[in-house]
Amino acid sequence: MAKKLIDLVKKNHADAVIDSHSRLGDDTVIVKAESIEELMLFLRDHKDCKLNLMRDLTCVDYLNRVPRFEVVYVLYSIELKHQLVVRALVDGDKPVIPTASKVYPIAGWLEREVWDMYGVQFEGHPDLRRVLMYEEFEGHPLRKDYAIQASQPRVALRARERDSVEEFKSFVQDKNSAGSREKF
Repeated sequence: MAKKLIDLVKKNHADAVIDSHSRLGDDTVIVKAESIEELMLFLRDHKDCKLNLMRDLTCVDYLNRVPRFEVVYVLYSIELKHQLVVRALVDGDKPVIPTASKVYPIAGWLEREVWDMYGVQFEGHPDLRRVLMYEEFEGHPLRKDYAIQASQPRVALRARERDSVEEFKSFVQDKNSAGSREKF
């Protein structure tokens, strides 16, 4: 089935596919970044693909290679029980790729993680902002050229941190004060 899926993608999107392979259980197509949204629609909706679940979306940084980044999509068909890995090549100077969140809503969250960690912009994303690092953080920490020893701006806490254990204790003690007293 895997070879059929790769051949189907090559047949219908020949201009987008750069390379493909099927090794070690990974059926993979390597595509141009600008064609990703159209390709995702095809893979989700075509009767022979039905790749209706996005298992993962991540990024790989190849520092000394052109293009530098690969955005990796792992798609699975619940009905047909097959998987395809789509790797989109993204330039390192200005890493921009169309969003897949219009096709797979879960991609919205995963794209935010990739942007936060690698700095890859997702064009058309409805809410592209930091999700793992704080807003004032400078840079993207999973890039291979990120300075590990770089100092980051300190941010004052906006409010006192909640202590849920203390809140629980005071709630339970207040409740028990009317009847018997239990020690914590």
